[in-house]
Amino acid sequence: MSTVAANPVAAADLLAPVTAVLQSMSGSGQQPGLAPGLLVRDETGWVPATRLLDGSQLPDLLEYGRRRWKASAHAAASLAWKSYSYWLTMPAALGWTSARRVPLLYPTDVLVHLGNQPPELAIGLRRSVTVAVLASDPLAQHGSPRPAVMRDEAAMLTVLRESVLDTHLHPLARAIQTRVRVGTRVLFGSLSCSIADGLLRSAGMLPRATADEISTLLHALGIDHLIDLVPGGTGALMVRRRTCCLAFTLPEPKVCAGCCLRVHRSTARPDVTPLTSG
Repeated sequence: MSTVAANPVAAADLLAPVTAVLQSMSGSGQQPGLAPGLLVRDETGWVPATRLLDGSQLPDLLEYGRRRWKASAHAAASLAWKSYSYWLTMPAALGWTSARRVPLLYPTDVLVHLGNQPPELAIGLRRSVTVAVLASDPLAQHGSPRPAVMRDEAAMLTVLRESVLDTHLHPLARAIQTRVRVGTRVLFGSLSCSIADGLLRSAGMLPRATADEISTLLHALGIDHLIDLVPGGTGALMVRRRTCCLAFTLPEPKVCAGCCLRVHRSTARPDVTPLTSG
């Protein structure tokens, strides 16, 4: 890493390519599970993700899953994780693909909003969040807070893995598993699916959101073996899961598009976005 800032620019400027894609992906200009503009200006009602990892706020996340899907404890945990990891990783995945600018998702810099009114779950970033950029980035030497300047793409993927997995999602998975019996493969299969699905949704706005680009990102995170990218009915790529998020166990069973389970349509209906949004 290198660094420093002579003419500071805000984190919002570094993240502008990400927020532009997010606005294009939504007709309303806002994604329901993310803070407007990604950065939280007023932290009232938000808690740092560290409160999930230390267990103090984790019951609220699990209760969100139970309340939203009327699910059993293990299915509620799986689906709450699926929603959380989907919104958490979307800014980093889009940042990597759109501009090689990656907000580092250390739990101290991630803020979580959990409530009874929509959006019941939302993810935001502190204004002090560090953004990783390449040395060739025109804003590499300008930032407040200063960007983390990476020597190459491999270094950027390494620090992304450290922030999102080593310090955040692996500890969160362990914290969940101390309370609920749900498998690691189930959880990280949903993470792999969420990242791939989010990037495929952005493909119209991001020419680089290709199978190779998605595979590179998932491989760097060590979760590429949990999904396959296959042609869908229209020929466009879709995700085929090798694990299940347990939505088939809901009182009204659902089967996500590309689920590894083969469930007759008379007992379950295809469902994609409701399990990850909101």
